[in-house]
Amino acid sequence: MMEVLKTAHPATVRAWVNGWVISRNAPKPVREPWGLRVDVGLPGHVARHVVPTPTPEILRHLTAALTTPGTWLKLCAPAEAVAPLLPPRWAVKDREFMMTAPLPRIPSPQIPSGYTLAVTTRAGVTVARLLTAAGEVAARGQFAVAGTTATVDQVETAADHRRRGLGTVIMRTLERTAASMGAQTGILVATAEGQALYRTLGWTLHTPMTAAVLTSA
Repeated sequence: MMEVLKTAHPATVRAWVNGWVISRNAPKPVREPWGLRVDVGLPGHVARHVVPTPTPEILRHLTAALTTPGTWLKLCAPAEAVAPLLPPRWAVKDREFMMTAPLPRIPSPQIPSGYTLAVTTRAGVTVARLLTAAGEVAARGQFAVAGTTATVDQVETAADHRRRGLGTVIMRTLERTAASMGAQTGILVATAEGQALYRTLGWTLHTPMTAAVLTSA
């Protein structure tokens, strides 16, 4: 059954951004008339503009005003709705999906044989890692809590360790740990591949996302 898509809620989008900047050690977001701006300051990722409601008028304004290559747009809409409104110098990236889930208290997940779970927190960022006997990172993920929302970020499993349930263990660990810290809701932005896993874990779609980067002035 298809999910009914709703307009992205600005407060939900803001909660994701607030956690994302902590997770990535980026500057605090700046409110703009169209949404939020984060001055990331990295090569190829100078700044990002997060737009909860990307109307044609807003996109015309932004694409005319933004001239620095490496500037990103994060648009809360499917690509087919917004890509035709972007000039050719904006490169549209793979589809993304903002998802949310309640964070009830859950039991500790069972760790697959041959792996050790390590959870650490530093500077507001909690990282969960599954390590092999040799100390290699087989899977990992992290989150940062802002208010009552935990932004889950950078969840990945090494190619040689996929299809063993490690991603589920990492996600359940992050959910459980975030809930123990007082977070009530989880939020993340998933790839198309990641979305399939998160759906099985009870996460639901809040809005499709389209990312685009300015490739030339």
